[in-house]
Amino acid sequence: MSPHQIKVVDTDVEFECDEELPVLLAMSRIGKKGIPKGCFGGGCGICRVRVLEGEYTTGKMSRAHVSEQEQAEGYALACKCYPQGDLTVKVVGKIIRALQR
Repeated sequence: MSPHQIKVVDTDVEFECDEELPVLLAMSRIGKKGIPKGCFGGGCGICRVRVLEGEYTTGKMSRAHVSEQEQAEGYALACKCYPQGDLTVKVVGKIIRALQR
């Protein structure tokens, strides 16, 4: 199966990600920046994104950072977000201002 294209809106960041890799890890491995990196374990909430387009699954995430309602609305932690097709994501949360400088 070929990798999926991941696009981070409001940045020029695009990269490929296989279904078995979380989006954040795939971005990190190729040295791209666009989504803030934290614990990579689903607990800190630094890599919070909203998936605007595309299908994905998620691993276990801290409910302190993504509630069940938010998850239903497309919010996820990029470290626990696994693409099932091409994705368009938007960084959300406290760290976004640092990325847009």
